[in-house]
Amino acid sequence: MSSINIAYVKTRFGELIVGSYQNQLCLCDWRYRKARDRVDQRIKQTLDANYILQEDEIIAQTINELDEYSAGHRQVFGVPLLLAGSEFQQQVWRELIKVPYGASVSYLALSKRIGNEKAIRAVANANGANAISIIVPCHRVIGSDGKLVGYAGGLDTKKRLLAMEAINSGHGGMRETLDLF
Repeated sequence: MSSINIAYVKTRFGELIVGSYQNQLCLCDWRYRKARDRVDQRIKQTLDANYILQEDEIIAQTINELDEYSAGHRQVFGVPLLLAGSEFQQQVWRELIKVPYGASVSYLALSKRIGNEKAIRAVANANGANAISIIVPCHRVIGSDGKLVGYAGGLDTKKRLLAMEAINSGHGGMRETLDLF
């Protein structure tokens, strides 16, 4: 069985578990989230690999990019990604990556973007299964009414991430909401 290199990383937003597999980032998730075991099992099964506590170049690059992001110096991530999930989940996550820094999108708008307006609940579930937080920006998804809804890192963390992005994107605290596609 092969290995997924992992490291625990403390950020100003909370502690993350960061993992790489075959020179790609497959995990950057909140260490103490409720679904930690389920997410870890899915990644291990999908990749037929086990975790090993060992840093590598991808983990170092991820930590560096997260530091730059936290300091307001990075809006787009360059680390190569390995999205470990079903085809549907991967489709949702690829669409999430397109949501620009400083903007937000509703579950309905995200459903429309993937061509299935009625898949709101499935989109929400895929969003919640995202194992590459911040980089695959599930924190940018809000309710159709503009309210903050669930986030694996907690709503306080989501609020802080969105506020930081709003300030650093030049929106002066105003967020752009992408409701149309």
